[in-house]
Amino acid sequence: MGIFRIILTVLFVLVCIALTVVVLMQEGKSSGLGAIAGGNSFWEQNKGRSAEGKIVLATRILAVAFIVLALVLNLNLF
Repeated sequence: MGIFRIILTVLFVLVCIALTVVVLMQEGKSSGLGAIAGGNSFWEQNKGRSAEGKIVLATRILAVAFIVLALVLNLNLF
């Protein structure tokens, strides 16, 4: 079972690095053209299809993976 723990630890480190990079790539909430129009612009309504929307989705997925891996590694079953 030691090899499984090593694999999970390496995966955990990779997820940590990826999560850090993705969070640093995000723009602030007040920056961009959406702040000028009050957040109800065409850009704000279609944000999920843009690159920024994909970065937000990647952040959520990596955050869930981070939490799950942290809990599994903390169980000490391996």
